[in-house]
Amino acid sequence: MDTEVFENKELIEKLPKEGVHCYAGNPGKITRNRVVGLIMFLLSAALAVFGFMNAANGMLMLILGGLGVILAICFILVFCQTFLVAKFRVAVDYNNKNVVLRYRYSKILIPFENFDARDGAPDQAEAMIDKNFNKGGNAYLILDDVFEDACYQTSIADLESKEDFEKLKSDCVAIADAYGARNSKDKVKFYYEKDNDDEKGSSGDADMDAIIAEARSEQKAAKKVASSEESEEDSEETSGEETEEKKEEE
Repeated sequence: MDTEVFENKELIEKLPKEGVHCYAGNPGKITRNRVVGLIMFLLSAALAVFGFMNAANGMLMLILGGLGVILAICFILVFCQTFLVAKFRVAVDYNNKNVVLRYRYSKILIPFENFDARDGAPDQAEAMIDKNFNKGGNAYLILDDVFEDACYQTSIADLESKEDFEKLKSDCVAIADAYGARNSKDKVKFYYEKDNDDEKGSSGDADMDAIIAEARSEQKAAKKVASSEESEEDSEETSGEETEEKKEEE
């Protein structure tokens, strides 16, 4: 997909030519997830052992054992994932021109020419967490591939420090401004953008309807004027004929 027409060469030249800027996850969140993940793993493993040891007592124990195994796998994966985000949760790779997101055990790469960054907002759950636990305030940043349906959001609370968040935001906004992917007509539109387009379309339709109605009214007015002129001509001709008949009679 050619987005070269949206690029600002001057702004691109101001971006770093090489290097990778890594932004690690919040150490507090990492520690909490490790502790919770490890505790829940041990409890799930105990449930699995208990269930399988008593499987002879009925199907319910066997089901509990299987559930314990599934939960234990989930929590050990959560525990291991904390070591990945400790290295980086978001990275800006100037070597390969990608914004890289760590999502669970996968890396999501957004090419600079597809990338947009803008201020985000918390959902209801995040707003409640911010109110109760982030007394110093929180801010959100959307990291978006404009040609994909999904977009991703990070916040001050997700990263190691507020300074890291501000630096990430600065880097991402500079990249988005330089490459201008948000200006593409091929980008995926959000619900509010579609509504705006619909409003513009309905406004345009309304304007066209008004023009058509005005033209019709002008046509009607012209017909009325023409018919009145014809009536006047007919009446003049009739009166002229009557006058001539009277003269002939005399």
